[in-house]
Amino acid sequence: MARLGALVLSTVLIGSALAGPSYAGGGGAPGHHGPPGAGRGDAASWDERVIDAEQSFRGLDAVDRRVAWVAGGSATEGAPGRVFRTTDGGRSWDDVSPPDTEGLLFRDVEARSAKEAVVLAIGAGDASRIYRTIDGGRSWAAAFVNDDPAAFYDCMAFYPGGRRGLAMSDPVDGRFRILATRDSGRSWTVLPDGGMPEAPTEFGFAASGDCLVTAGRTAYFGSGGGVSRVFRSDDFGRTWTATDSTIPAGESAGVFALTFRTPNEGVAVGGDFAAPADGVDAVAVTRHGRAWRNAGDPRHLGEDVAYLPGRGQRLIVTGESGEVRGTSVSRDGGRSWRQVSGTGYHALDCTRDGSCWAAGGGGRVARLVPRR
Repeated sequence: MARLGALVLSTVLIGSALAGPSYAGGGGAPGHHGPPGAGRGDAASWDERVIDAEQSFRGLDAVDRRVAWVAGGSATEGAPGRVFRTTDGGRSWDDVSPPDTEGLLFRDVEARSAKEAVVLAIGAGDASRIYRTIDGGRSWAAAFVNDDPAAFYDCMAFYPGGRRGLAMSDPVDGRFRILATRDSGRSWTVLPDGGMPEAPTEFGFAASGDCLVTAGRTAYFGSGGGVSRVFRSDDFGRTWTATDSTIPAGESAGVFALTFRTPNEGVAVGGDFAAPADGVDAVAVTRHGRAWRNAGDPRHLGEDVAYLPGRGQRLIVTGESGEVRGTSVSRDGGRSWRQVSGTGYHALDCTRDGSCWAAGGGGRVARLVPRR
């Protein structure tokens, strides 16, 4: 595997909207000052690096403040999709890509450790694939290759413990298709669709790898297209209920990502890729997991969202598609947002030990870690 040195490009400061214990970037060049009025003791910085400028990273999973995996697809048609891993907090990255991935677009990665990870490639027919490694990417097994030309898998998620997991495809014969594993991703089975609501005009968005998420024994995924809804399952994907997300639907609009504090309290974000400057009604919140309502409006697209570790209801949302890009934070569970940067990313992930990571186009990765 190739060992890649990381180029520090810039840092982006997130100011006093975070409040509380300070955050600061780990390693790399000193950051620029944050927004006007930001208290230096409340500052935070993205430590941003480029690890492969040809890749657009939309798959990201951080294990802790030292270990993270990213996955993407090449800007050059037909060139390989790549998977990278860091074990030193992002100072350097290994290219641990599966072999023979020409033309594949990796859009999701789910990791349990520095050794074990599962990656999803998206696309119609056999372009949708799942690979698994248990030795840090030295070898990979093709755990699933889609053989249905009507299926197009968008994202996946694992339940706590890592043995059970789900992957979601755009509708086949008018219903979203769910793929399930019970052996940590070694093998996958298409679940019967009798418990799935009809969705003849909907589809999913492979925007950030978080269009499907789990919280405890509950799974959620979001949709767009003709209708913009949030689907919920409490029985490992066998049956689902669907609820209006309140996020506007459209040909390129709907729910892009979700995150949950508990199995019932969470946030959905989205927007319209055709109108990324319109953030109106692009955030929805739920307190009971059954009904959703509109929340605050960021000034930019919401491609991914995460709760800040150890910060209660405080959230971070980001988006980089289109001319309007940015990162915003909320101190009140999504009811209001403050844009803290014009730099955005496709994907976010925060870990229990207090680190947050981001990944995006141009092979960019970034880390936000607590100051100690």
